[in-house]
Amino acid sequence: MAESDSEPRAIATNRRARYEYEILDTWEAGIALLGAEVKSLRTGKANLSDSYATVRRGEAFLVNVHISPYDKAGRDNPEPRRERKLLLHRREIARIRSSVAEKGLTLVPLKLYFKNGRAKVELGLARGKRRYDKRETIRRRDHEREMQRAVRGRRRT
Repeated sequence: MAESDSEPRAIATNRRARYEYEILDTWEAGIALLGAEVKSLRTGKANLSDSYATVRRGEAFLVNVHISPYDKAGRDNPEPRRERKLLLHRREIARIRSSVAEKGLTLVPLKLYFKNGRAKVELGLARGKRRYDKRETIRRRDHEREMQRAVRGRRRT
């Protein structure tokens, strides 16, 4: 079945980022990958935990994303946790750099996916949550879950 243009297929999501950080803004960026990495991503072998993005010398990089080696590539497999260049417009990079310069803000990858056959990453400008913010997030999620159960239970009767 061909992948649809309207709904990109997620390869990996960083669920912990939404728990650990408050997401203020998001960007979509392309990733400069090697052939074996693309094939590995198509099989869904990527991990975004403990990863982040950084801006150096006017270029954006994705750091610590683990893309497992492709089995059939042989010796041409690149390092699984190598830095990968992000493909963004110069204006977007400047905006990101000025936002990250603010105290306590960081750039985290939220989702890795294919869109129109190209690998993309959704980046989020994030501020770390305090412990009480995390408790509030858990409380809100539990409350929404209870409401969904009540609605489902009411439909059955």
